[in-house]
Amino acid sequence: MTLWFVFALMTAAAIFAVLWPLGRGVGQQSDASEAAVYKDQLAEVDRDVAAGLIGLPEAEAARVEISRRLLAAADGQRALPTASNIKWRRAAAMIALVGLPITAIAFYLPLGSPRLGDFPLAERSRTADATQPLDNLVAQVEQHLEKNPADGRGWTVLAPVLAKLGRYDEAVRAYRNSITYDGDNAERRADLGEAIAAAAGGVVTAEAKTEFERAVALRADEVKAIYYLGLAAEQDGRTAEAASIWRGLLEKAPPNAPWRPLVQAALARAGGATAPALSDDTVAAAQDMKEGDRNAMIRGMVERLAGRLKQNGDDVEGWLRLIRAYMVMGDRDKAKQALDDARQATASNAERLRQLNDGLKNLGLDG
Repeated sequence: MTLWFVFALMTAAAIFAVLWPLGRGVGQQSDASEAAVYKDQLAEVDRDVAAGLIGLPEAEAARVEISRRLLAAADGQRALPTASNIKWRRAAAMIALVGLPITAIAFYLPLGSPRLGDFPLAERSRTADATQPLDNLVAQVEQHLEKNPADGRGWTVLAPVLAKLGRYDEAVRAYRNSITYDGDNAERRADLGEAIAAAAGGVVTAEAKTEFERAVALRADEVKAIYYLGLAAEQDGRTAEAASIWRGLLEKAPPNAPWRPLVQAALARAGGATAPALSDDTVAAAQDMKEGDRNAMIRGMVERLAGRLKQNGDDVEGWLRLIRAYMVMGDRDKAKQALDDARQATASNAERLRQLNDGLKNLGLDG
Protein backbone atom coordinates (compact mmCIF):
# COMPACT_ATOMS: atom_id res chain seq x y z
CA MET A 1 0.00 0.00 0.00
CA THR A 2 2.88 2.36 0.80
CA LEU A 3 4.30 1.77 -2.69
CA TRP A 4 1.01 2.81 -4.31
CA PHE A 5 0.98 5.98 -2.19
CA VAL A 6 4.52 6.87 -3.31
CA PHE A 7 3.61 6.29 -6.94
CA ALA A 8 0.54 8.54 -6.55
CA LEU A 9 2.66 11.35 -5.10
CA MET A 10 5.21 11.03 -7.89
CA THR A 11 2.47 11.14 -10.53
CA ALA A 12 0.86 14.21 -8.93
CA ALA A 13 4.22 16.02 -8.74
CA ALA A 14 4.97 15.30 -12.39
CA ILE A 15 1.55 16.51 -13.52
CA PHE A 16 1.82 19.64 -11.35
CA ALA A 17 5.26 20.47 -12.78
CA VAL A 18 3.97 20.22 -16.33
CA LEU A 19 0.64 22.01 -15.87
CA TRP A 20 1.67 24.79 -13.46
CA PRO A 21 2.78 27.16 -16.24
CA LEU A 22 -0.63 26.80 -17.91
CA GLY A 23 -2.43 28.07 -14.82
CA ARG A 24 -0.20 31.06 -14.19
CA GLY A 25 -0.91 34.59 -15.38
CA VAL A 26 1.53 35.89 -17.97
CA GLY A 27 4.42 38.00 -16.66
CA GLN A 28 2.53 41.28 -16.23
CA GLN A 29 4.71 42.34 -13.36
CA SER A 30 7.81 41.72 -15.44
CA ASP A 31 6.57 43.96 -18.23
CA ALA A 32 5.49 46.69 -15.79
CA SER A 33 8.88 46.73 -14.10
CA GLU A 34 10.58 47.00 -17.48
CA ALA A 35 8.59 50.18 -18.31
CA ALA A 36 9.49 51.65 -14.91
CA VAL A 37 13.17 51.09 -15.65
CA TYR A 38 12.93 52.98 -18.93
CA LYS A 39 11.16 55.90 -17.18
CA ASP A 40 13.94 56.00 -14.58
CA GLN A 41 16.48 56.12 -17.40
CA LEU A 42 14.74 59.15 -18.96
CA ALA A 43 14.83 60.94 -15.61
CA GLU A 44 18.49 60.03 -15.24
CA VAL A 45 19.26 61.59 -18.64
CA ASP A 46 17.58 64.82 -17.52
CA ARG A 47 19.68 64.86 -14.35
CA ASP A 48 22.87 64.27 -16.31
CA VAL A 49 22.05 67.22 -18.64
CA ALA A 50 21.32 69.49 -15.67
CA ALA A 51 24.60 68.49 -14.07
CA GLY A 52 26.47 69.09 -17.33
CA LEU A 53 27.67 65.51 -17.55
CA ILE A 54 26.50 65.05 -21.15
CA GLY A 55 25.77 67.38 -23.99
CA LEU A 56 22.37 68.17 -25.44
CA PRO A 57 22.87 66.16 -28.68
CA GLU A 58 23.88 63.03 -26.73
CA ALA A 59 21.01 63.53 -24.29
CA GLU A 60 18.52 63.84 -27.11
CA ALA A 61 19.78 60.67 -28.79
CA ALA A 62 19.54 58.80 -25.48
CA ARG A 63 15.98 60.04 -24.91
CA VAL A 64 14.95 58.84 -28.39
CA GLU A 65 16.38 55.34 -27.82
CA ILE A 66 14.90 55.03 -24.33
CA SER A 67 11.53 56.30 -25.55
CA ARG A 68 11.55 53.71 -28.35
CA ARG A 69 12.15 50.91 -25.84
CA LEU A 70 9.48 52.31 -23.54
CA LEU A 71 6.94 52.28 -26.35
CA ALA A 72 7.85 48.66 -27.20
CA ALA A 73 7.30 47.64 -23.58
CA ALA A 74 3.95 49.45 -23.56
CA ASP A 75 2.90 47.59 -26.74
CA GLY A 76 3.81 44.28 -25.04
CA GLN A 77 1.56 45.09 -22.09
CA ARG A 78 -1.33 45.82 -24.45
CA ALA A 79 -0.79 42.42 -26.18
CA LEU A 80 -1.13 40.41 -22.93
CA PRO A 81 -3.68 37.57 -23.00
CA THR A 82 -7.15 38.47 -21.98
CA ALA A 83 -8.91 37.00 -18.97
CA SER A 84 -10.77 34.70 -21.39
CA ASN A 85 -7.51 33.16 -22.63
CA ILE A 86 -6.34 32.59 -19.07
CA LYS A 87 -9.64 30.91 -18.31
CA TRP A 88 -9.19 28.50 -21.23
CA ARG A 89 -5.66 27.69 -20.12
CA ARG A 90 -6.79 26.82 -16.64
CA ALA A 91 -9.64 24.71 -18.01
CA ALA A 92 -7.16 22.78 -20.16
CA ALA A 93 -4.92 22.29 -17.12
CA MET A 94 -7.80 20.86 -15.08
CA ILE A 95 -8.85 18.55 -17.91
CA ALA A 96 -5.29 17.23 -18.22
CA LEU A 97 -4.98 16.88 -14.45
CA VAL A 98 -8.08 14.71 -14.25
CA GLY A 99 -7.97 13.09 -17.69
CA LEU A 100 -4.39 11.82 -17.59
CA PRO A 101 -4.90 9.49 -14.57
CA ILE A 102 -8.25 8.32 -15.93
CA THR A 103 -6.67 7.50 -19.31
CA ALA A 104 -3.79 5.62 -17.60
CA ILE A 105 -6.24 3.56 -15.52
CA ALA A 106 -8.35 2.82 -18.61
CA PHE A 107 -5.30 1.33 -20.33
CA TYR A 108 -3.97 -0.49 -17.25
CA LEU A 109 -7.13 -2.40 -16.33
CA PRO A 110 -7.37 -4.43 -19.60
CA LEU A 111 -3.62 -4.67 -20.27
CA GLY A 112 -2.10 -4.87 -16.79
CA SER A 113 -2.48 -7.31 -13.89
CA PRO A 114 -4.23 -5.46 -11.06
CA ARG A 115 -5.11 -8.69 -9.26
CA LEU A 116 -1.61 -10.16 -9.39
CA GLY A 117 -0.46 -10.99 -5.89
CA ASP A 118 2.77 -9.94 -4.28
CA PHE A 119 5.93 -11.84 -5.19
CA PRO A 120 8.40 -10.99 -2.42
CA LEU A 121 11.94 -12.27 -2.21
CA ALA A 122 10.95 -15.08 0.15
CA GLU A 123 8.56 -16.46 -2.47
CA ARG A 124 11.06 -16.11 -5.31
CA SER A 125 13.62 -18.10 -3.35
CA ARG A 126 11.23 -21.05 -3.39
CA THR A 127 11.21 -21.44 -7.17
CA ALA A 128 12.31 -24.75 -8.69
CA ASP A 129 15.93 -25.62 -8.06
CA ALA A 130 17.65 -28.73 -9.35
CA THR A 131 19.44 -29.07 -6.00
CA GLN A 132 16.18 -29.48 -4.09
CA PRO A 133 15.04 -32.98 -3.00
CA LEU A 134 13.08 -34.85 -5.63
CA ASP A 135 9.94 -34.87 -3.48
CA ASN A 136 9.99 -31.06 -3.34
CA LEU A 137 10.33 -30.76 -7.11
CA VAL A 138 7.49 -33.23 -7.61
CA ALA A 139 5.30 -31.22 -5.24
CA GLN A 140 5.97 -28.06 -7.24
CA VAL A 141 5.07 -29.79 -10.51
CA GLU A 142 1.89 -31.16 -8.92
CA GLN A 143 0.91 -27.67 -7.76
CA HIS A 144 1.45 -26.41 -11.29
CA LEU A 145 -0.70 -29.19 -12.73
CA GLU A 146 -3.50 -28.48 -10.26
CA LYS A 147 -3.76 -25.02 -11.81
CA ASN A 148 -3.06 -26.25 -15.36
CA PRO A 149 -4.58 -29.75 -15.60
CA ALA A 150 -4.39 -29.76 -19.40
CA ASP A 151 -0.59 -29.35 -19.48
CA GLY A 152 0.25 -32.59 -21.25
CA ARG A 153 3.99 -31.97 -21.17
CA GLY A 154 3.84 -31.59 -17.40
CA TRP A 155 2.06 -34.95 -16.99
CA THR A 156 4.58 -36.59 -19.33
CA VAL A 157 7.47 -35.39 -17.17
CA LEU A 158 5.78 -36.21 -13.87
CA ALA A 159 4.58 -39.75 -14.64
CA PRO A 160 7.95 -41.60 -14.77
CA VAL A 161 9.16 -39.73 -11.68
CA LEU A 162 6.13 -40.91 -9.70
CA ALA A 163 6.77 -44.46 -10.88
CA LYS A 164 10.41 -44.19 -9.79
CA LEU A 165 9.26 -43.03 -6.34
CA GLY A 166 6.97 -46.05 -6.05
CA ARG A 167 3.78 -43.96 -6.22
CA TYR A 168 2.27 -46.27 -8.81
CA ASP A 169 -1.40 -45.31 -8.48
CA GLU A 170 -0.50 -41.67 -9.02
CA ALA A 171 1.80 -42.65 -11.89
CA VAL A 172 -1.10 -44.46 -13.57
CA ARG A 173 -3.21 -41.28 -13.37
CA ALA A 174 -0.31 -39.20 -14.68
CA TYR A 175 0.28 -41.53 -17.64
CA ARG A 176 -3.42 -41.42 -18.52
CA ASN A 177 -3.40 -37.62 -18.46
CA SER A 178 -0.21 -37.62 -20.51
CA ILE A 179 -1.93 -39.69 -23.18
CA THR A 180 -5.05 -37.51 -23.05
CA TYR A 181 -3.32 -34.14 -23.25
CA ASP A 182 0.05 -34.89 -24.89
CA GLY A 183 -0.91 -37.54 -27.42
CA ASP A 184 -1.09 -41.33 -27.67
CA ASN A 185 1.85 -43.52 -28.66
CA ALA A 186 3.21 -47.02 -28.07
CA GLU A 187 5.78 -45.98 -25.47
CA ARG A 188 3.22 -44.22 -23.26
CA ARG A 189 0.81 -47.13 -23.50
CA ALA A 190 3.58 -49.54 -22.48
CA ASP A 191 4.60 -47.29 -19.58
CA LEU A 192 0.98 -47.06 -18.47
CA GLY A 193 0.64 -50.85 -18.53
CA GLU A 194 3.87 -51.22 -16.54
CA ALA A 195 2.61 -48.76 -13.90
CA ILE A 196 -0.70 -50.66 -13.63
CA ALA A 197 1.19 -53.94 -13.18
CA ALA A 198 3.48 -52.38 -10.58
CA ALA A 199 0.47 -51.05 -8.67
CA ALA A 200 -0.87 -54.61 -8.64
CA GLY A 201 2.31 -55.95 -7.07
CA GLY A 202 3.91 -57.06 -10.33
CA VAL A 203 0.87 -58.96 -11.62
CA VAL A 204 -0.02 -58.25 -15.23
CA THR A 205 -3.74 -57.66 -14.76
CA ALA A 206 -6.29 -57.67 -17.55
CA GLU A 207 -6.22 -53.87 -17.55
CA ALA A 208 -2.43 -53.82 -17.87
CA LYS A 209 -2.50 -56.47 -20.59
CA THR A 210 -4.95 -54.35 -22.56
CA GLU A 211 -2.53 -51.43 -22.49
CA PHE A 212 0.35 -53.64 -23.65
CA GLU A 213 -1.77 -54.95 -26.51
CA ARG A 214 -2.61 -51.36 -27.50
CA ALA A 215 1.09 -50.51 -27.46
CA VAL A 216 1.92 -53.41 -29.77
CA ALA A 217 -0.95 -52.39 -32.05
CA LEU A 218 0.59 -48.92 -32.30
CA ARG A 219 4.11 -50.28 -32.82
CA ALA A 220 4.77 -53.95 -33.43
CA ASP A 221 8.31 -53.88 -32.02
CA GLU A 222 7.55 -52.20 -28.68
CA VAL A 223 9.95 -54.22 -26.52
CA LYS A 224 8.52 -53.42 -23.11
CA ALA A 225 4.99 -54.34 -24.17
CA ILE A 226 6.12 -57.60 -25.77
CA TYR A 227 8.11 -58.56 -22.67
CA TYR A 228 5.13 -57.97 -20.39
CA LEU A 229 2.81 -59.91 -22.71
CA GLY A 230 5.20 -62.83 -22.27
CA LEU A 231 5.12 -62.26 -18.51
CA ALA A 232 1.31 -62.28 -18.61
CA ALA A 233 1.39 -65.63 -20.39
CA GLU A 234 3.83 -67.01 -17.81
CA GLN A 235 1.66 -65.81 -14.92
CA ASP A 236 -1.35 -67.49 -16.54
CA GLY A 237 0.56 -70.78 -16.62
CA ARG A 238 1.22 -70.69 -20.37
CA THR A 239 4.98 -71.01 -20.05
CA ALA A 240 5.47 -72.39 -23.56
CA GLU A 241 3.75 -69.34 -25.02
CA ALA A 242 5.79 -67.06 -22.76
CA ALA A 243 9.02 -68.74 -23.88
CA SER A 244 7.97 -68.38 -27.51
CA ILE A 245 7.28 -64.66 -27.08
CA TRP A 246 10.60 -64.02 -25.38
CA ARG A 247 12.53 -66.17 -27.81
CA GLY A 248 11.08 -64.19 -30.71
CA LEU A 249 12.05 -60.98 -28.96
CA LEU A 250 15.65 -62.15 -28.56
CA GLU A 251 15.90 -63.25 -32.17
CA LYS A 252 15.20 -59.69 -33.32
CA ALA A 253 17.26 -58.00 -30.61
CA PRO A 254 20.60 -56.36 -31.40
CA PRO A 255 23.55 -58.00 -29.62
CA ASN A 256 24.15 -54.98 -27.39
CA ALA A 257 20.52 -54.36 -26.41
CA PRO A 258 20.52 -53.29 -22.72
CA TRP A 259 17.36 -55.28 -21.99
CA ARG A 260 18.66 -58.50 -23.54
CA PRO A 261 19.93 -60.05 -20.25
CA LEU A 262 16.54 -59.50 -18.60
CA VAL A 263 14.68 -61.29 -21.39
CA GLN A 264 17.26 -64.08 -21.42
CA ALA A 265 16.78 -64.60 -17.70
CA ALA A 266 13.01 -64.69 -18.17
CA LEU A 267 13.39 -67.23 -20.96
CA ALA A 268 15.57 -69.42 -18.77
CA ARG A 269 13.02 -69.18 -15.96
CA ALA A 270 10.28 -70.32 -18.33
CA GLY A 271 12.33 -73.37 -19.33
CA GLY A 272 13.04 -72.02 -22.77
CA ALA A 273 16.80 -71.87 -22.31
CA THR A 274 18.97 -74.32 -24.11
CA ALA A 275 22.65 -74.92 -24.45
CA PRO A 276 24.47 -72.72 -26.94
CA ALA A 277 22.31 -71.85 -29.89
CA LEU A 278 22.39 -74.50 -32.58
CA SER A 279 22.34 -73.92 -36.30
CA ASP A 280 19.45 -75.28 -38.36
CA ASP A 281 21.66 -78.05 -39.78
CA THR A 282 22.80 -79.06 -36.31
CA VAL A 283 19.22 -79.15 -35.02
CA ALA A 284 18.13 -81.27 -37.98
CA ALA A 285 20.99 -83.69 -37.36
CA ALA A 286 20.24 -83.84 -33.65
CA GLN A 287 16.65 -84.85 -34.29
CA ASP A 288 17.85 -88.13 -35.82
CA MET A 289 20.18 -88.93 -32.91
CA LYS A 290 19.46 -91.12 -29.97
CA GLU A 291 18.93 -89.29 -26.73
CA GLY A 292 22.33 -90.28 -25.33
CA ASP A 293 24.13 -89.14 -28.45
CA ARG A 294 22.17 -85.91 -28.51
CA ASN A 295 23.07 -85.15 -24.89
CA ALA A 296 26.71 -85.95 -25.59
CA MET A 297 26.69 -83.55 -28.52
CA ILE A 298 25.17 -80.79 -26.40
CA ARG A 299 27.70 -81.38 -23.62
CA GLY A 300 30.49 -81.22 -26.16
CA MET A 301 29.23 -77.87 -27.39
CA VAL A 302 28.97 -76.60 -23.82
CA GLU A 303 32.53 -77.64 -23.08
CA ARG A 304 33.76 -75.94 -26.23
CA LEU A 305 31.94 -72.78 -25.20
CA ALA A 306 33.54 -73.00 -21.74
CA GLY A 307 36.96 -73.41 -23.32
CA ARG A 308 36.43 -70.42 -25.56
CA LEU A 309 35.37 -68.26 -22.62
CA LYS A 310 38.53 -69.15 -20.75
CA GLN A 311 40.43 -67.67 -23.67
CA ASN A 312 38.13 -64.66 -24.08
CA GLY A 313 36.30 -63.75 -20.89
CA ASP A 314 34.85 -60.47 -22.22
CA ASP A 315 31.84 -62.23 -23.82
CA VAL A 316 29.13 -61.55 -21.21
CA GLU A 317 26.41 -63.14 -23.32
CA GLY A 318 28.57 -66.24 -23.73
CA TRP A 319 28.95 -66.55 -19.93
CA LEU A 320 25.19 -66.24 -19.49
CA ARG A 321 24.58 -68.93 -22.12
CA LEU A 322 27.11 -71.21 -20.43
CA ILE A 323 25.57 -70.76 -16.97
CA ARG A 324 22.06 -71.38 -18.29
CA ALA A 325 23.23 -74.43 -20.20
CA TYR A 326 24.71 -75.97 -17.03
CA MET A 327 21.49 -75.25 -15.15
CA VAL A 328 19.34 -76.84 -17.87
CA MET A 329 21.57 -79.91 -17.78
CA GLY A 330 21.30 -80.06 -13.98
CA ASP A 331 24.98 -79.29 -13.34
CA ARG A 332 24.39 -76.68 -10.64
CA ASP A 333 27.91 -76.89 -9.29
CA LYS A 334 29.36 -76.19 -12.73
CA ALA A 335 26.91 -73.32 -13.12
CA LYS A 336 28.19 -71.76 -9.87
CA GLN A 337 31.78 -72.28 -10.95
CA ALA A 338 31.03 -70.65 -14.31
CA LEU A 339 29.43 -67.76 -12.43
CA ASP A 340 32.57 -67.26 -10.33
CA ASP A 341 34.73 -67.42 -13.45
CA ALA A 342 32.48 -64.93 -15.24
CA ARG A 343 32.64 -62.42 -12.41
CA GLN A 344 36.38 -62.77 -12.16
CA ALA A 345 36.74 -62.24 -15.91
CA THR A 346 34.53 -59.12 -15.93
CA ALA A 347 35.67 -57.63 -12.60
CA SER A 348 37.85 -55.02 -14.29
CA ASN A 349 34.98 -53.70 -16.46
CA ALA A 350 32.10 -52.20 -14.46
CA GLU A 351 29.71 -52.13 -17.43
CA ARG A 352 30.22 -55.79 -18.33
CA LEU A 353 29.90 -56.78 -14.67
CA ARG A 354 26.61 -54.89 -14.48
CA GLN A 355 25.32 -56.65 -17.61
CA LEU A 356 26.34 -59.98 -16.13
CA ASN A 357 24.54 -59.31 -12.84
CA ASP A 358 21.43 -58.13 -14.68
CA GLY A 359 21.39 -61.32 -16.71
CA LEU A 360 21.78 -63.50 -13.64
CA LYS A 361 18.62 -62.20 -11.95
CA ASN A 362 15.96 -64.79 -11.25
CA LEU A 363 18.22 -67.70 -12.16
CA GLY A 364 18.25 -68.98 -8.58
CA LEU A 365 22.00 -68.72 -8.09
CA ASP A 366 23.51 -67.12 -4.99
CA GLY A 367 24.46 -63.47 -5.61
